Amino acid sequence: MKLAIVTDSTCDLSAPELAALRVARVHRDWLEIGPQQIAEAVAAGASLPSTSQPSPQDFETVFAEAAAGGAEHILCLTISSELSGTFQSANLARSSVPVTVFDSRAASVGLGEMVKEAARLRDAGAGLDEVMRAVEHIRDSNFLLFTVASLEYLQKNGRIGGAQALLGSLLNIKPLLTLEDGKVAPAGRARGTKKALRELVARTEAYASAHPGKLRVNFLHIQDPAAAETMRQELRAAGVAFEDRGVYEIGAVIAAHVGPGTFGMYMHTAPQAAPA
Repeated sequence: MKLAIVTDSTCDLSAPELAALRVARVHRDWLEIGPQQIAEAVAAGASLPSTSQPSPQDFETVFAEAAAGGAEHILCLTISSELSGTFQSANLARSSVPVTVFDSRAASVGLGEMVKEAARLRDAGAGLDEVMRAVEHIRDSNFLLFTVASLEYLQKNGRIGGAQALLGSLLNIKPLLTLEDGKVAPAGRARGTKKALRELVARTEAYASAHPGKLRVNFLHIQDPAAAETMRQELRAAGVAFEDRGVYEIGAVIAAHVGPGTFGMYMHTAPQAAPA
């Protein structure tokens, strides 16, 4: 069975990466707006932009192209249904070949890692069942942890109140955030960037201890690659054994919620091969 893989642009994988993986992308994020444009607009006094998901017709176009290319089945991996209506749009799209739509319950490189694993297994000759077991493992074992430079965006999108934002700014409080059940959720707090870094490392160590298997880590940022690199060096200095999966900038969907200067890590354990 010839399997085609489709994803949406919130995976934050570059066009060259997706081309090398032979994965089709439905556009919105990065093509129409990126984190830099959001930061510049908000700094100039604009309100936070709303984000819109691809339409069913957008998916129909990509599905039709995959079918025309000889696909006998399409696996479509999308951003968490709790963050966007993209999953629903993909399910509403029509196709001349069978389509499996997979809710990653993740965003950014969390989704991207599932896409990369699916493409690797497909190219190794794996069937759909084996591919699905692997992406389900990543979905169920993944952990995103990040902190923000400013409370401004969290206040503007209603996640914290004005008084809480003011007090937090005065005390230099850095909230620690994660994705829980596919939604952005609080994971703790630290006073100052240095303590936030230490807490991020400690949480990663705890995750590694609780999840057997090879630890894979992506370092993430919004308009601050130096912060992501500092996070990488801190994790290495702590002696944590991990496979470095690279540094990625988070796209506009998440950037609109947390703002520039955000940094952190996405991690999961490598899927185990199915028994022979």
